[in-house]
Amino acid sequence: MRKLLSLCLLWLAIGAQAQQQQPEDFSAARKLQIAEFAIQQLYVDPVNEDKLVESAIIEMLRQLDPHSTYANAEEVKRLNEPLEGNFEGIGIQFNMNEDTLMVIQVIPDGPSEKAGLLPGDRIISVNDTAIAGVKMKNEAIVRRLRGPKGSQVNLGVVRRGIAETLHFTVTRDKIPVHSIDAVYMYPNHVGYVRINNFGATTVDEFMDALKRLKKQGMRDLVLDLQGNGGGYLNAAVGLANQFLERDEMIVYTEGRRSPRNEFRALGNGQMRTGKLIVLVDEFTASAAEIVTGSVQDWDRALVVGRRSFGKGLVQRPVDLPDGSMIRLTIARYYTPSGRCIQKPYDNPENYNADLINRYNRGEMTNADSIHFPDSLKCTTLKLGRTVYGGGGIMPDYFVPIDTTRSSDYHRQLLAKGAIIKATLQYVDGHRNELQKTYKKFADFDRSFTVPESLRQALIADGNEVGAKYDEAGYQKAKALIDLQLKALIARDIWGMSEYYQVVNHSEPTVQKALELMAAPDFNALLRKK
Repeated sequence: MRKLLSLCLLWLAIGAQAQQQQPEDFSAARKLQIAEFAIQQLYVDPVNEDKLVESAIIEMLRQLDPHSTYANAEEVKRLNEPLEGNFEGIGIQFNMNEDTLMVIQVIPDGPSEKAGLLPGDRIISVNDTAIAGVKMKNEAIVRRLRGPKGSQVNLGVVRRGIAETLHFTVTRDKIPVHSIDAVYMYPNHVGYVRINNFGATTVDEFMDALKRLKKQGMRDLVLDLQGNGGGYLNAAVGLANQFLERDEMIVYTEGRRSPRNEFRALGNGQMRTGKLIVLVDEFTASAAEIVTGSVQDWDRALVVGRRSFGKGLVQRPVDLPDGSMIRLTIARYYTPSGRCIQKPYDNPENYNADLINRYNRGEMTNADSIHFPDSLKCTTLKLGRTVYGGGGIMPDYFVPIDTTRSSDYHRQLLAKGAIIKATLQYVDGHRNELQKTYKKFADFDRSFTVPESLRQALIADGNEVGAKYDEAGYQKAKALIDLQLKALIARDIWGMSEYYQVVNHSEPTVQKALELMAAPDFNALLRKK
């Protein structure tokens, strides 16, 4: 009773003090503090104070912009891993095949390879806990496999051709996370690099890629940023620096409480000469748009593809004591010509549906459907070409989405995982045969054709998971389905770089880039736009 009386008196005192203060002295933060205190101390039922505070933070940030967000401690760790360049675990790539974890690749010189695991192995238990046949979610499996560097995990493994279960003890270690998916050469001294995000190791990875390609005779480069959602600003600046001359601006930021901050090239880049083409699409965002905008504004490169996403807001992480974090927008990104990368976000509903609206307007299939007001017009800094701000980077050469190769049936096969499942089963049963027949990827790429047995297995798997066979839909997409099957086999036998080599044989944006690279006067292409 005394405790309750004390709380009531304290509450009355706080309320009286607040009423006595002048309105200008009564901060919104104090108002929020009093409300939280009242709920915690006086509400009729017990409350979860942490959850209340998190909900309040989330709702406050929702009123600001689409990219100011809150993440709890677990989410922070998970979000940072792809950008930090490593995590701690056992070093495998895996997929779930019929409720069983199948090892697709083991990281070279990683913990699993050192312990003796092989591609094709099925992990059925982790520390005596069954993970096969129990419908365990991927996240739960990953939590069991990952752990601090130096810790050990016991794995039960089933291997094709061996009757008994094998047991391995794997010592966890730092596992690299690469931001470059593919590095390879095309004829006529053209190199290809695909970057999937901008993380802590991106610039170092890119420098290594350049060295490898130049040893193979590269003079010109196709830089593929399609689907690249961005990442660290410093990584974008470091990459753009490889293409630009000393003191050429890469990007600048500016906000209400953030004075203009310019980032300029150092002049020590390793790819300041040679033809450069950058590939973008509607999922190219943030740091990837910084790189694209900078080389376009300085007339250093041709940009090919479709208008990029339009994410040009600068977030500053605000770390909270419990390991959670607020990512608060503090400024906007501007390209060297003064274009604002960020698309409008005054209408949240339209912002979230922007890509669908672009498609409905015909923007994904027809460049003539894209219109910019003259007020957003800017000019490039060397050739004076017209470019536009107001959201995303518009390419110099537009490549529409190819809707002729796919079908509803094909999309069902993809969505329900039938194509991946059929590929896993095929590779599992033919790995040794494939490796024996095709000593090098080049042999596979040139000679392998998808067998009819694999096509029939795919159709059967599709029927099993609810993608009912449709003859017309299959025939329309047959060439694309075969291409994807072949690419996935290449990925599972060799790696992601080989996957993209197969896919890019008929990828329209890549093929357009190669066509432009072969033009007699590349500089004339820049001047025409």
